[in-house]
Amino acid sequence: MTTWIKDNNGNKCSIEYFGSKEAAQTALDSLDNCRGCINCSRCSDCSDCYGCSECSRCFRCSGCSDCSRCFRCSDCSRCFRCSDCSRCSRCFRCSVCFDCFRCSGCSGKNDTSDNPITTPAIKDIHQAIYAAATQPAALEMGDWHTCENTHCRAGWVVTLAGEEGAKLESRFDTCLAALMIYDASSSLEKISPVRFFENNKDALKDMKRLAELESA
Repeated sequence: MTTWIKDNNGNKCSIEYFGSKEAAQTALDSLDNCRGCINCSRCSDCSDCYGCSECSRCFRCSGCSDCSRCFRCSDCSRCFRCSDCSRCSRCFRCSVCFDCFRCSGCSGKNDTSDNPITTPAIKDIHQAIYAAATQPAALEMGDWHTCENTHCRAGWVVTLAGEEGAKLESRFDTCLAALMIYDASSSLEKISPVRFFENNKDALKDMKRLAELESA
């Protein structure tokens, strides 16, 4: 049975998800102008959002609600392959947006360097990531890279991709690089960036599920 802590805006955080009543309350208190969100933390300045789940590190979202086919985006940073977006405003650190057009003020949307972008592919990526993450003390979802042998889920993706993965990570960031590598390596299922901010238990559960699907 799930035990929820709720606020007056319809947001709620699960004690089981965050590990303690105090941690769940802290996450709930960190929400600013959010409504109807579930197990979110550190979201701020959101408006017209609902049904969000397990969000983290959101910043100045506006008019969000199962966003797709957006246009007239402005003040974006680190966006990639945007087109056909609608009602986006003041986005920050967007990654792998698609079907967007008429974005303005974006940086990083079109690569202008002389070096072509190479996205490496990892053979049997879901099985490889799960095998790496289940080694003793190998998974720490609190940071991209803790040490040479300990990474989070996204950190393991870019690490197992080798030199090309490191180059991709340095050009964009760990989250976007990992999403691009997942996309290049498997058509089994699209990976949500939300998965990169889960706790160790939930991350391993999802990695195991995909590894079993891939092996089948």
